[in-house]
Amino acid sequence: MVAVSSWGRIGRFEHEVILLSDRGNVATQIKSQRLGIAHGMGRSYGDVCLNPNGVIWKTTGLDRFISFDKNTGLLVCEAGVLLRDIQRITIQHGWLLPVTPGTQLITVGGAVANDVHGKNHHGFGCFGDHVQSLKLIRSDGSIIECGPDFLPDWFAATVGGMGLTGVITEVEIQLRRVTAPWLSTETLAYDNLDEFFYLADTSESDWEHTVSWIDCVAKGGRGIFMRGNPTDSNELYEPKSKNFSIPFVPPLSLINKLTLSPFNTAYFNLKKYRTGKRINHYEAFFYPLDNLLEWNRMYGPRGFYQYQSVVPRAVGYDAMQAMLKEISQSGEGSFLAVLKTFGNREARGMMSFPQPGVTLALDFSNKGGKTLTLFKRLDSIVREAGGRIYLAKDARMPRDLFEAGYPCLAEFLKYRDPRISSALSRRLIGY
Repeated sequence: MVAVSSWGRIGRFEHEVILLSDRGNVATQIKSQRLGIAHGMGRSYGDVCLNPNGVIWKTTGLDRFISFDKNTGLLVCEAGVLLRDIQRITIQHGWLLPVTPGTQLITVGGAVANDVHGKNHHGFGCFGDHVQSLKLIRSDGSIIECGPDFLPDWFAATVGGMGLTGVITEVEIQLRRVTAPWLSTETLAYDNLDEFFYLADTSESDWEHTVSWIDCVAKGGRGIFMRGNPTDSNELYEPKSKNFSIPFVPPLSLINKLTLSPFNTAYFNLKKYRTGKRINHYEAFFYPLDNLLEWNRMYGPRGFYQYQSVVPRAVGYDAMQAMLKEISQSGEGSFLAVLKTFGNREARGMMSFPQPGVTLALDFSNKGGKTLTLFKRLDSIVREAGGRIYLAKDARMPRDLFEAGYPCLAEFLKYRDPRISSALSRRLIGY
């Protein structure tokens, strides 16, 4: 048994870890074992990738390209391949993944199972929108190949399905053509939510990527808005690739009452000073935290929660204002706070998180009951607004909010593998 935690480091739990490295043998490996769940890089914040006192099938050994057509950009690879490795190889031939989240240190299988989204949802949707087919191994040894045009019900259940329909072993992805690894970007400061929504709404037609950092401590909702477009710039410099690391877990969270307000003020002023247009390498723009290794350690031995919600656009302003007010009054706060809008498009997955609206993601140091009390108040706002919580980030959502936020749950359960289970599924579904 090995102690395993997720990225939030809320706890370390004993698991039997079985490495999957031969895709032809996966059916045998998972058929002969007790209840398990696929586990890639463990970058999910909550308990979707954990199975305490049970089995996790570690997929990072399934790390091979199967085929890549340099002319069409069609890639077939194993589920344990990292998004980073795909992009660093395919960019040399003029292709990149159409959609990636804020880190590229995740597996393809994890990207499918959580149907991850990026900064360009309004134009490119979710990761699952670009998956052409996948191969799924069930715990009874059966193999299901599905896609949006064949066995689409199995495909819709698996994309965003939290790994509960089977173990994904192969994925076929349509990459997008790019002429260079560069983005033409612009950074702007805003002083309140009105300005944020104006920037978000007016940027969608002309900018592919939009996202903002928001200072949830300062009154008014000031923040930094970033937008970008692919460009064929012939820049000659190389991206900075030097990595830094937090070498140990500090005895207390570095994000606390004494540091949070100065951190946020310093960050806002620094970014405000550097507003304007520039050319950025895609890695620097999309994945700024990937150069800070083990950054999750900065929250100390008790770890941290991430709370990410989405609410409909019609009530987005009021809901965001109410959430920021609750956070301010609680005395809690977040340094890594992201506010953005989702486009007016539905995801392919039955259990996918994005929906048309506004999403706010916040990291909170784990202070036990005090933090959970704040989350209950935020839950009330999300529930009243008709929103939902992101399963890939969740470690404590109440079941009633889960069921209200994911209306396709009953249909999804028809495709659930009865011998696949996770801490999240037992908490929210019951088994």
